[in-house]
Amino acid sequence: MSYIKSNKMKDNKDPKKAYLQLLGVSFISLFLELMIIRWVPALVRVIGYYANLMLISSFLGIGLGALLERKKLNIFNFFPYILLANITFLIICQNITLPGFSIEYRYYSVSPNIINFVAVIGIFLFNTAVFVTLGEKIGQLFNSLPPLRAYSWDLSGSLLGTLTFGFFSFKFFSPLYGFLIVAVLYLILTSDKLKLNSLLLLLSLVFVFFSTTKEAIWSPYYYITIKDDTIHKIISIKEVPNNIGTIFNPPRFQVIVNNGFLQHQGTINAGRYTKGSFLYYQAQNDFVHTTLPFITKPSPERVLVVGAGGGKDVEAALLLGAKQVDAVEIDPVLINLSKKINASGIYFDPRVKVEINDARAFFTNAKPVYDLITFAYLDASALFSSMSNIRIDGYIYTVESLRKAYELVNEKGLLSISFAAGPAWVQKKLVLMMYKATGKVPIVYTVGGKFPVDGSITIQVAKSNLKAPEAHGVFRRANIPPQLWNDNSIYPATDDWPFLYLLKKGIPIDYLVVITTLILITSLILFRATRLKWGIYQTHFFFLGAGFLLLETKSITDCSLYFGSTWFVTMVIVAGILSMVLVANVIAMQLRAFHGYFYIPLIASMLFLYVTPHDAILSFAFVGRLLWVLVFVPLPIFFAGLIFSTTFREAENASASFGANLLGATVGGFLEYSGMAIGFQNLSLIVIAAYLASLVIMLRIHRN
Repeated sequence: MSYIKSNKMKDNKDPKKAYLQLLGVSFISLFLELMIIRWVPALVRVIGYYANLMLISSFLGIGLGALLERKKLNIFNFFPYILLANITFLIICQNITLPGFSIEYRYYSVSPNIINFVAVIGIFLFNTAVFVTLGEKIGQLFNSLPPLRAYSWDLSGSLLGTLTFGFFSFKFFSPLYGFLIVAVLYLILTSDKLKLNSLLLLLSLVFVFFSTTKEAIWSPYYYITIKDDTIHKIISIKEVPNNIGTIFNPPRFQVIVNNGFLQHQGTINAGRYTKGSFLYYQAQNDFVHTTLPFITKPSPERVLVVGAGGGKDVEAALLLGAKQVDAVEIDPVLINLSKKINASGIYFDPRVKVEINDARAFFTNAKPVYDLITFAYLDASALFSSMSNIRIDGYIYTVESLRKAYELVNEKGLLSISFAAGPAWVQKKLVLMMYKATGKVPIVYTVGGKFPVDGSITIQVAKSNLKAPEAHGVFRRANIPPQLWNDNSIYPATDDWPFLYLLKKGIPIDYLVVITTLILITSLILFRATRLKWGIYQTHFFFLGAGFLLLETKSITDCSLYFGSTWFVTMVIVAGILSMVLVANVIAMQLRAFHGYFYIPLIASMLFLYVTPHDAILSFAFVGRLLWVLVFVPLPIFFAGLIFSTTFREAENASASFGANLLGATVGGFLEYSGMAIGFQNLSLIVIAAYLASLVIMLRIHRN
């Protein structure tokens, strides 16, 4: 089956310049998209749980811009104005509080109100408007060039933007320098109103500069500030004494991430302070909260601390007799920060081995040799990727993850979880998950001995009979009601449904409200304001876009499970997906026409991935998992790219088809939230349905 149709293109007197412009605009689009996704959650805390909406709004903006190309509005010239308006609105929303709902637990959230929703929707719409300007320019260039060659340059620019941002983010991320790169590139691409545009972009840079404190540190995951516990003031790391590791009464600090408390940094050795002082009691309190696992398992020789962070639990292990400690932490900046501001100097101790990695990935490759494994208040305050609504610690707090950790404990060892307890149902879920993972009734400690409790909780399971204390400081052993072990109202987090912080399977109401509102506004803009004429070919590309974004999300979440939810893994996967689509486009350029049989390997590979359980892949050695990710996971992406490119070449209007595809991607991004209700494996069925709908449309086109 084939479908060949002539494509009418405008004459382009200087195609080389047009290709370079397309490369530049595509680069700006991807680089700016990643910049905003990284910067905005640091500025407006509420967006930390809506980061994927920033990605979706970027797709929507580029798609709308491409569809608006036929109106010849030259919106690209208004990019500096809209960018300045967007940044101004973000600064206005800086103090908007985070809404909380009974179905999902979020740290430092408050009761929701209309302002929360207005702010989120406003941020989404302003971000969409910024990318409309870029999308229109991309649409213009697509219509002036051969479609597949234009698409290759577009993909190349996107890939270059992704790789550049990855390097920039790893080495010296700063929103000021990031926006400066965007501003310079924009001025290179347009000579219209150079002085005015330069002034507007300069104002944007000034606003960005004052939006964050100069004392801030940027990690791959967080916007970090340091507060001195004594003077209660944000300080620069340069203000920390160089001899902090040796002085008496050393300062202690709070680490603030995205404007919310994350952890304390300071020694837990109260002997370093004047007895009876404020800092003395702080150190004593931290000692009690970190040493409970080591009281149950005295003098462990080899310890694994998961979520080592500031190093308090690592210090506790050494103070209580550990001979070797493996400290696993996903964020390298927190480790480097501790080396500079923590008086314990714990990460300079030769008995400590630091592993910068996702804990789940570490479990997969580790050997069962530990006397004690402790989860050290490993509770995240952000999503691991803009492509997903899973939090950084999502794949660590699952039944399968706890089971793997338990396997790493030796025959006389102990597995312990310390958690800053939230609602009663979160505590019950954690205790039930530990029971399901180990097959043993856990020992539970809470402040005061009640369960559930409003405070910290420690959950322990020993492989052999250990003498667990009845009390340790403020902690008391709690009685767990036996009916908990068979409570079907509690939904344990699993690798397919990694949502510890969700009460039950379902989409939180605020997501539904925001998504529904945005879809209605988008539809109004799309069909009323643009007076879009939607044809059958646009519908085909719409379904391709919806399927592809869900497929990309599924690939990223799966690969993150196999290799860790680190920013580096995510960046490599996104770059790999863009490269695979680029390869498919190059191959499509050598083919004469679209063929329906391209859908056969696409659907077959999707079904194969759907029926293959995660546990089977996780059981592979590193090389086996790597081959799976390099060979089998990209197969659907390749064939989807081949279908897009071979049909895109025949489209009568390249910009309209490209825009429809990105609008479909917007809907696919919204559909990703359905994973909260049906699990991530079942997202594959939605992807298959989208591609089958595309196939039906192509069959209809062919018959006509």
